Amino acid sequence: MTKKVGPDPIDVHVGGKIKLRRLVLRMSQEKLAEGLGVTFQQVQKYEKGTNRVGASRLQMIASILQVPVGFFFTNTVGSNENSQFDPRPDDVVMRFLSSREGVELNAAFVRLRDPRTRQSVVHLIKSLASVGTDPTAEDPKL
Repeated sequence: MTKKVGPDPIDVHVGGKIKLRRLVLRMSQEKLAEGLGVTFQQVQKYEKGTNRVGASRLQMIASILQVPVGFFFTNTVGSNENSQFDPRPDDVVMRFLSSREGVELNAAFVRLRDPRTRQSVVHLIKSLASVGTDPTAEDPKL
């Protein structure tokens, strides 16, 4: 039997979704911890996937964060019963969305009402991202 190294990918994914939703709500770890009756360090461990979130605790978190429990399992590769859970394709996006910059950028972007302005912002970001790289090379993930 081999020893498992690191947290389970599902626990990491769920933790990332907890953090994402908390940041979108501009809620501190302390505030979430207070609602759960735990320390903010425990919330940190949940968000990193270091500590597994039990079903009843996940229900409490969902209630505090005002989302259905299923929110924590959305946008996963392998969400049907015939496939393995593989969070890797979402890792980069989840890390960005869970960052302060990601939350701020997304919050500002959704406030843009004009579709042409939104498209201009997308083009600007793409051009800034290509500085120092081959501008003819398209990123297949975009």
